[in-house]
Amino acid sequence: MSRRAFVAGGAALATLAACTGRTPRSGAAPSATSGSTAGGSTEGGSTAGDPAGTTGASFVASPVIESRDGVLTTTLEVAGGMVPYGTGQRWAMTYAGTSPGPTLRVRPGDRLRIRLVNRLDQPTNLHTHGLRVDPGGASDNPFVMVGPGESHDYDIAIPADHPSGLFWYHPHHHGTVAAQVGAGLAGAIVVTDAVDAVPLVAGSTERVLVLGDPRIAGDAAGVTRASAMARMEGRVGDGVLVNGERQPVLTGPTGRVERLRLVNATPSRRLRLSIDGARWWLMATDAGRLDRPRQAGELTLSPGERIEVLVPLAEAGTAVVTAVTAPSGAGMGMAATAGGSQVLARIEAIGAPAAPPSIDVALAPLESLDGLTVARTRTVALAMGMGGGGMGGGRMGGGRMTPTIDGRSFDGSRTDATAALGTVEDWTITATGPMAHPFHLHVWPFQVTARSDGRAEPGWKDVVDVPAGGWVRIRIPFRAIAGRTVYHCHILDHEDMGMMGVVEVH
Repeated sequence: MSRRAFVAGGAALATLAACTGRTPRSGAAPSATSGSTAGGSTEGGSTAGDPAGTTGASFVASPVIESRDGVLTTTLEVAGGMVPYGTGQRWAMTYAGTSPGPTLRVRPGDRLRIRLVNRLDQPTNLHTHGLRVDPGGASDNPFVMVGPGESHDYDIAIPADHPSGLFWYHPHHHGTVAAQVGAGLAGAIVVTDAVDAVPLVAGSTERVLVLGDPRIAGDAAGVTRASAMARMEGRVGDGVLVNGERQPVLTGPTGRVERLRLVNATPSRRLRLSIDGARWWLMATDAGRLDRPRQAGELTLSPGERIEVLVPLAEAGTAVVTAVTAPSGAGMGMAATAGGSQVLARIEAIGAPAAPPSIDVALAPLESLDGLTVARTRTVALAMGMGGGGMGGGRMGGGRMTPTIDGRSFDGSRTDATAALGTVEDWTITATGPMAHPFHLHVWPFQVTARSDGRAEPGWKDVVDVPAGGWVRIRIPFRAIAGRTVYHCHILDHEDMGMMGVVEVH
């Protein structure tokens, strides 16, 4: 099927107003059993009206909560319930009634004061993925547990020199992460600084696209259940949604630049993104801007990764953003039908030809880590081991497969790596088997210095995809922040099953 498409002008004009403003979208009030999850009671009913989801509807942004006078104060109630989907509804886990949750917009030096209220029937917590903040106490602490019916007050101080960029929040309570993120618990965090709008002059448009992969069902069990095989590979849903909807249309006049901030908030899908009918330029990766926009072809997003792209639109027509998707850990011949190509979104330009603003601008100095003194090198091995003794090299064998790091499963009371504050380390991350693994380190971003497959990865990162049977070398400056936190595979079922370690910097 061709990835080039044209949307009728009349239909596109009808959607124009929706792209210049925001009507908040919220889910229906949860029922008495809306906190149920797989293994517990479920809601009755099913999706109504349009269970497949309407394609070609207007793009809808998540509600936005902005900081005021240096503080963003909000309550995020975590609950299950029905949310809008196409002309019907679907069951999801929600933050403050929406899935994905509200977009939080802050500035360097601000504080995030978030009360997390848990209305589920299982523990949860909150991780601010990618933020360079204190990992302990009431801050971005992955060891906090917020039980059913409980609440927890987070107080997260964003450093005054924190870079601009797209970050995100999601649960991180060990053992429940994949099901909760897969059911819809994710939201964007946007940090903006004084130079953030440099390439986007009047008439340009910024959009945040949270890419999720839920199962579409009318009850909790239908959304959260996953077989042992699905968890081993990494669960997949019924197709990638953009802000909870299928194939939205982003409409506006010619002569503009679309700035798209994209986060892969799926539990396990690797997304190979391309655009047809326009060109795009990469301007930022996980942890901040590049030095200049770089024209790009296909862009790969592993679970947890973010990018920002610029799309200049000079002439009327439709650009189509397509994703080739597959389970990130796909190997061993599993779930061959779970991948494929799908349209994510369409970008519609309406009007007479008009020159968009120039995007050939300096964005931010990009620090080089070459020449820094490396205090220590280490190897971190991501593997699928055999339960009941012995390592299996990724083969099913006669035992139970167990995801491990350096041959061990996660133990929150154990510290697996220590580093001295102010030092630089080189880590070589290996995937010692037939499965790929996206590696994520909390708090301290890094740069990729080499890969076994030779692929270039510019800019600062906090997630890197380690190819099956290959390796990636990263350089980590342990700066400014001390504390104890985790590193893990961002195939979230693998994390839940033990592919996570603890690092302490002091």
